[in-house]
Amino acid sequence: MNIREAYGPGKFGLSFELFPPKTEKGETALFAHVEKLMAFQPSYITCTYGAGGSTHEKTLDIISRVREQYGCAVASHLTCVGLTRDELLKYLQETADRDIRNIVALRGDPPQGTAAFEQVEGGLRYANELVELIQSKWPGFGIAVAGYPETHREAESPQADLENLRRKVDAGGDVILTQLFYDNSDFFRFRDACAELGITVPIVPGILPVTNLAQIERITSLCGASLPVAFKEDLYRCGDDAAQQFDVGVDFARGQVQELLEQGVPGVHFYVLNKSEATGTILASLQIPARD
Repeated sequence: MNIREAYGPGKFGLSFELFPPKTEKGETALFAHVEKLMAFQPSYITCTYGAGGSTHEKTLDIISRVREQYGCAVASHLTCVGLTRDELLKYLQETADRDIRNIVALRGDPPQGTAAFEQVEGGLRYANELVELIQSKWPGFGIAVAGYPETHREAESPQADLENLRRKVDAGGDVILTQLFYDNSDFFRFRDACAELGITVPIVPGILPVTNLAQIERITSLCGASLPVAFKEDLYRCGDDAAQQFDVGVDFARGQVQELLEQGVPGVHFYVLNKSEATGTILASLQIPARD
């Protein structure tokens, strides 16, 4: 299935994002969680791609196994970091050879230890160039691109960030998957601003349920997202009680997703961090529209 087909009248796109485990034990644990997540009949599952292609084969192995074992549509992430145009084409050819026809096309974050993105000689600088490259060789691929409800941390301004997003969509992006956020008003403002700019492809909110305060503070500091003050205070009051932090975080995410559903989002993309408990608890408690 092309991921664009997950959205539209009478359809709701539910998707989960995985990352490649580093060990065989981690992979075994991952697929135990995938088994539980499949009970919610996702439209598709994506898998991230390490900087410079550091998880190249593992990314493809994971999503190939998901597709073969569960018959679920899949998408590989792909970034411009550290790769030449020829190396990107080689990876894309391998995805095509494995009959993986969906890509989450990203510029990518700077590698750990570097302050800014650096274009390699013979490589690409922007995600819209990657989208153009995919479209030029494999026009049938489904392509998701990233959107930033709180503005990309490197953008000159919110308007410049939106203009960049429009370039990605105009180049051939089929779906916008947003970065995680915790204030739905940020998403609604972003959605309205996209509409004003003439962006009409599905805009899908990305949700990361909080299950550990220290972990989410690290993640949000890296990506530029913010936690509402009242929500942080609720989490701090849990102290070191992991179970209580989990309950507070899941309850917050449940309310967040419920409001998004009421406001007619075309789907939800869960950053599951290779776990199933939080996302499964949320989905089991809500009336998620049926997938076609």
